[in-house]
Amino acid sequence: MLEQELNRYWKTVVNTIQDGVMIVDTEGIIVSANKALEKITGYPKEELIGKPCTILDCNICEIARERKGEKWCSLFRTGAVSMRKCAVLKKNGDHVHVLKNASLLHGTDGNVMGAVETMTDISELIEKDTQIEAFRRELRTEDGFQGILGTSAPMQPVFDLISNASHSDAPVIIFGESGSGKELVAKAIHNTGARRQKPYVKVNCAALTESLLESELFGHVKGAFTGAYRSREGRFEAANGGDIFLDEIGDLPLSTQVKMLRILEEKVVERVGDNRPIHTDVRIISATNRNLRQLVDQGGFREDLFYRINVIPIMVPPLRERVADIPLLAEYFFRRIKLKNNQKIKSISNESMELLIGYTWPGNVRELKSAFEYAFVTCQESVIQPYHLPPALHQTQPPVNKNKKTIVSRNRMKEKELMEALESTGGNQSRAAEILGISRVTVWNRMKRYGITAQKKYSR
Repeated sequence: MLEQELNRYWKTVVNTIQDGVMIVDTEGIIVSANKALEKITGYPKEELIGKPCTILDCNICEIARERKGEKWCSLFRTGAVSMRKCAVLKKNGDHVHVLKNASLLHGTDGNVMGAVETMTDISELIEKDTQIEAFRRELRTEDGFQGILGTSAPMQPVFDLISNASHSDAPVIIFGESGSGKELVAKAIHNTGARRQKPYVKVNCAALTESLLESELFGHVKGAFTGAYRSREGRFEAANGGDIFLDEIGDLPLSTQVKMLRILEEKVVERVGDNRPIHTDVRIISATNRNLRQLVDQGGFREDLFYRINVIPIMVPPLRERVADIPLLAEYFFRRIKLKNNQKIKSISNESMELLIGYTWPGNVRELKSAFEYAFVTCQESVIQPYHLPPALHQTQPPVNKNKKTIVSRNRMKEKELMEALESTGGNQSRAAEILGISRVTVWNRMKRYGITAQKKYSR
């Protein structure tokens, strides 16, 4: 194809591409625009040609008019713009996000004749990024303490004890049913304590045999037992200076309990197969779902060890005793799984929420999370309905009229407090948050939950 023929079809090529293209002269007057630019800006071609390019009000353009000896636009000084994100003004007054490239045009004599700009519409990408960041901010600032969600009355003593325990080096033991969040409590104690910059080591005492557990906890020397081809440090050595979390400590064998007692009393460990003491500075945080007092009476747990680890006991309530937190936890798991799976499920139906509130949750918070993972697999609609939830939730009749009334009254009280705080601050959400002792995000969430619009006027 000859060059003359290429020039003849060039206009068709430019109008076919999806990027907006415009050409301006040395004074910034638009002399050409393609169909994609019309679509992006909302301006018909006739309203663009002959107008200065400032009609698009690009937020990165650097105007340098009326300066002697200088070009009116920085493009004519730099020669090019490459992959710059910016926003241009549409005819209807809205802004559209685009990715801009620009370059100068030179004539056959080498002089600058004008410039060409291309614009790629990236509005959808920007909107998705904004939504994802909003989700992430909301997930980071939920009601609760150090990642433990809950605003109910039974959770407040737990939060207080976590704060107090974090300032102490005394052993902590966390009691609670399986799935109630004992590990989160242990992690919160470490993260808020003086040892937070030091190691945090976890050991599940129920997951290993007696011989492997001692090697795991205390380490071993080469040749201590068959398969010990090299020496290895134990978890207590690895946690030196920090905290060690012993989950399911009620399953600790009696022989290991004796060695644990020596660690607490003398702060030394001995590796399996060695008798040399190794000094270690470790704070023990333990947890169990068993009744240790009953185990002591039955001879399954040493009484002296029980008193040594039971210095700061923390009782984590089961989910059935903190029913007021179920909607909060449900919304949290819903948003988190939705963000992870990128599904188009929009909300949880009121009937589903009533079913969640009425269930007894023997598996506690862990079971609630699993219920939403199940729902996101079964739900092919925009709203999670009761039939999308696990069958187990439908097999028990909810004897929760009293609890539901309690939740309603608490919600009404929260709504009333929020309305009064907003009225006293003239609708200022930040100041209302300070009055209520909650975050601004929580104020926003409650306004959304109770249907309080930001446009509503408040009088002092």
